[in-house]
Amino acid sequence: MHEYAVTKSIIDIVTHEAKNAGAQKITQITLVIGDLSTIIDESVKMYFDIISEGTLAKGAELIFKRVSADFKCMQCDLIFNKPKKGFDCPRCGELGVPTGAGKEFYVESIEVE
Repeated sequence: MHEYAVTKSIIDIVTHEAKNAGAQKITQITLVIGDLSTIIDESVKMYFDIISEGTLAKGAELIFKRVSADFKCMQCDLIFNKPKKGFDCPRCGELGVPTGAGKEFYVESIEVE
């Protein structure tokens, strides 16, 4: 459900920027979303279609760029993508900790007319 508030913020940000640029319409929005952000693309798209009604963003294409979650092994220092289950290093089997990659969530760009 938090996707509603997030999507509303996205629309507020992109319409503000588009108006500042003198644009008449937003045609494309690129979002960068880390795998650890808990944002679900389909939910954002659903809410976007509803909330963007009557705004410069109505009908804009949403592009989702996913950033994988990187972990660093505490034992051997290997940086690896988070496995589907657990947080174990694929090299030595020890516990990995988040590096920060994968928490991203931001508007990378907008295209306007």
